[in-house]
Amino acid sequence: MYRQKRQRSKTLTVAAVAALVPLAAACGSEKANDSDGGSVGADGQRITGVQWSIDSVTVDGTTHQAPDAAQVRIDDAGEAAGSTGCNSFSARADVDGERVRLSDAMFTEKACDKTPVDFEKSLGRTLTTGSLTTENDGDRLTLTTDAGDTVRLSKAQDASLYGTKWAVDVPGPEGQESHPVGKDGKDGKDGKGDEKGDEKGGAHLTFDRDAKTVSGRLPCNRVNASATVSDGSITLGAPSTTRMMCEGSLMDAEKRLLGLFDGKVDYRIDQGTLTLTSEDGTTVRAVAEK
Repeated sequence: MYRQKRQRSKTLTVAAVAALVPLAAACGSEKANDSDGGSVGADGQRITGVQWSIDSVTVDGTTHQAPDAAQVRIDDAGEAAGSTGCNSFSARADVDGERVRLSDAMFTEKACDKTPVDFEKSLGRTLTTGSLTTENDGDRLTLTTDAGDTVRLSKAQDASLYGTKWAVDVPGPEGQESHPVGKDGKDGKDGKGDEKGDEKGGAHLTFDRDAKTVSGRLPCNRVNASATVSDGSITLGAPSTTRMMCEGSLMDAEKRLLGLFDGKVDYRIDQGTLTLTSEDGTTVRAVAEK
């Protein structure tokens, strides 16, 4: 069985933990570069550096279908991070040819009506029971325990820049990592944000192709600005915001995020993660909400 612990996320993810994996910002494409590095299985297909959607888990002959938001990613540095569709988890990941072992797993402990408890327990048990054999055809990956239980995954598609609600992680002070910040003063790392994102769910942005605008919520105030996209970059206009005052740390976080506006940022989309990099090198990452 897996052990559950309350965990503060190491980096960004407003309820979506794929952002534990650092991504290099690059000019010029929404598409992930499949030629990038990454561990491969015995069949020559990539295992790490890929955002995998969890489709189902089968334990003792019983198959549990996964919620749409269930996902996992293994990075080349030996970390795995993901979501059950409700709770986030992370683990140490050792990849050796066609076998993967996840250990030191930690799960958050939210109760979510739409995510069956049996699925979460079965997934945790299967992923952490020991060494897993991988079968990978490029777009699909199957992890199999020595007892024959399986987790079936498929490669997540790149989210669209436009029309997607991007849950934004606010850049921290110099020398500190980024993190999600909610309007209620919580930093979002314990996953306790209100589902009503406009009230307590943290910062988010949505780009509109036709209007050439971006709008959403900062840690405290709502924001609107022009947004012109061209050749892997976005030119953001001067922001128009509401005038609410919030707790000091939220206002500081909002000021840092506003530093992206009224200038040009490079952008890259890697499956469900958007990376924005300003001309002064500030990097902001966001996760597509499902």
